Order: sequence, then structure tokens, then C-alpha cells
Amino acid sequence: MDDFASLSDEAVFERFLDGDLAAYRTLVDRYHDDLLRFLTRLVGDRSAADDLFQDTFLQIHQSAHTFDTSRRFRPWLFTIAANKGRDYLRKRSRQRAVELSAPIGGPDGTTSFVDLLEVDVPSPDAAITASERDALVQDALARLQPALREVLLLAYFQRLSYQQIADDLGIPLGTVKSRMHAAVAGFARAWQAVTREKPDRAD
Repeated sequence: MDDFASLSDEAVFERFLDGDLAAYRTLVDRYHDDLLRFLTRLVGDRSAADDLFQDTFLQIHQSAHTFDTSRRFRPWLFTIAANKGRDYLRKRSRQRAVELSAPIGGPDGTTSFVDLLEVDVPSPDAAITASERDALVQDALARLQPALREVLLLAYFQRLSYQQIADDLGIPLGTVKSRMHAAVAGFARAWQAVTREKPDRAD
């Protein structure tokens, strides 16, 4: 797979379209960690996320001919995954806007929403460990409605623009914005709740 290391996702995908199955395996390996983490956060269940990961790449394989190679591969992949997660959540079972950089609590009272999603880069003097914070973020995300959690993760975990989310999910731009505002407000409340519920660590 070293032959693909210097190639963009789109170039690797074109190799797959030409019949190179090693290119397909390269994309699976390249996105394994990020996509699985995204799906786990979206549906709140690692086992289900594993299945959805496989379903996502199965659809990538089956729908390869429909992909516009002038577009970026990553948003297409994560949109398919988000749709799979949304279908799973559907089967299993306008709030006040908040600035995304506004403090929403945390041990020092200044933690922002964006800080909380950047769980892979813990502060060295954080009052909770990275694994504890990751678990709290997962708990808070799980308390959001699926549609709100979806846009939140696409925007701040996958760095898609509001317009990209609107285009890929087939919803109006205004709907994306209103869902995002509601999601951030909901996450702020959920974060405060999970941190209050967290037992104090022994000194």
C-alpha cells in the first residue's frame, strides 16, 4: 500500500474505479480510526459503530460509479456514514443560540464546546484525564437528539462547512444553522449535567 501513500483520497479512489482493489483497502485503512470514532460518537455504541463502518464502506463499494471525482472524497464518505447512523438511530427507537467559543463549564469554568470535542489533545494540567473527558463528551453527545448530534459532529469533528452539510444531507442551509444552534445549547446543558453527575475523584 506504500504506492498510495503520496496520493490524495480522490486519486486513490480513481485507482479503485480502475479496478485496483488494493486502493479500496487503502481507503478503508486510511479512514478506519476517524470514521469509527465518528460513528461511535454518533450512535453511542461501539459494536453498532463497527457494523455501520462496514455498511458504509460496502455502500462506497456499491455506489462507487455514482461518485463525482471532481468533489472531495471525505465529505461524501462521512455523509454516507452519518446517514447510516441516522437510519440506525431511527430504527432503535428551536433552542437558544450559543456561541461556539463560549465557556460552557468544565473544571476551570472556561472550557468551550470546541475544546471538549478536541479530546485527543488534553491539557497537561487538566483536572480530569483525557480518557475521563472523552467518556464525558460521549455521554453528553448521547443525550442530544440524533439530528442535532449529526450536524454537530459533521461540523466540528469532520470540519465540514454549514453549506457542505446542507448540500450533503439535502436540507436547507437555515435548517443546518438552527440545528447547530440547538445542538450547541443542548450540548452545553448536557455537559454541565454530566460533569455534575461525575463522582469526585479521590485525592
